[in-house]
Amino acid sequence: MYYLQLLINGIVAGGVYALFAVGLTMIYSIFRFINFAHGELIAWGAYGVLLFASTPFHLPLWGAVVPALLLVIVLAQLQNKLVFGPLKNSQPVTLLIASIGLSFLLRGALQLYFGSDLRSYTTVFYESIELGGIFITYVQIAMVLLSLLFFLLLYLLLTKTLIGKSMRAVSDSIELAGIYGISTKKVSIFVWTISAVFAASGGFLLALDTNLDPMMGLAFMIKAFAAVLLGGVGNVWGALLGGLCIGIIENMGTAFISPGYKDLSAFVLIILVLLFRPQGILGSATGGMR
Repeated sequence: MYYLQLLINGIVAGGVYALFAVGLTMIYSIFRFINFAHGELIAWGAYGVLLFASTPFHLPLWGAVVPALLLVIVLAQLQNKLVFGPLKNSQPVTLLIASIGLSFLLRGALQLYFGSDLRSYTTVFYESIELGGIFITYVQIAMVLLSLLFFLLLYLLLTKTLIGKSMRAVSDSIELAGIYGISTKKVSIFVWTISAVFAASGGFLLALDTNLDPMMGLAFMIKAFAAVLLGGVGNVWGALLGGLCIGIIENMGTAFISPGYKDLSAFVLIILVLLFRPQGILGSATGGMR
């Protein structure tokens, strides 16, 4: 039962890690760079809910989610318009350095306003229920259900809508997509919005189950990056698989090592994937959003 409990915890966490990884890989699929400031969108999603649930807004916790999402969407669009848009024709390393600098800026702003102390939400949903010797909290049930909902909506978006098909076309070739009349500007706005929603929602869900820490964005960014590498860079469903694997591996690993070292698994996994299968589990040489 102990190992089954760890497996359940890993699946719960992995579903949320997959949200981070999918947003990260969608940006890479379109713009061909890893946005290290993505982690701070995760943190701002979590702290944004705290902001609107506190003075002077005093919104109920779940009511604070929508304005927090809007705040993170605005931050993501500003990233694109003020930083990455003007640099879109630059070398990938330039975009990488810009994203790292932006990450420090957003993290510093977070610490300046909220301080460096650990924070937590006030909610009554931390009670757990027992199912055959397995304990799961109402928060964890919400995390699983909302993660499933997000991925169902993503599947429908990519396969059944015109904007989803446009996103896939732009990820294959932005030049050809422009020739065929696809508005790359609209696709860009939409991709940044989806990425921000996934990041902010995942940040809020994990903060429900843990604490809020100004450094949380960096920690979750590393796990998202590991999930992207594991699943295959640019592969949306690979990112989903990679996120689940990261969550399961780090939680199952606590049976053998101290829980204080469970984040080490993401670093080890990055090294192993780069050494033995750099294209990832579902990766291919063709690229593009899949």
